[in-house]
Amino acid sequence: MLLRILLIVGLGLLIYFGIRRIWLDWSKKFKSDDEKARLARRERDLAERQRPDVIDLKRDDDGTYRPKDRTGRDADDR
Repeated sequence: MLLRILLIVGLGLLIYFGIRRIWLDWSKKFKSDDEKARLARRERDLAERQRPDVIDLKRDDDGTYRPKDRTGRDADDR
């Protein structure tokens, strides 16, 4: 009887720690993938800022975003 209880408890612990290990490995993998995606987005955004057709906006006192050049002309000098 004691052997049967120890066997069931041992199997239960093996199953518990196996599932826990799988859960932690998957969580680590998903976090790693999210970090790679975040870095890729950041690199893409930085590359897009360097394009000549991108207009830099500055938040004005009233909360509206406007081009930095306040002379009335667009940033691309149409």
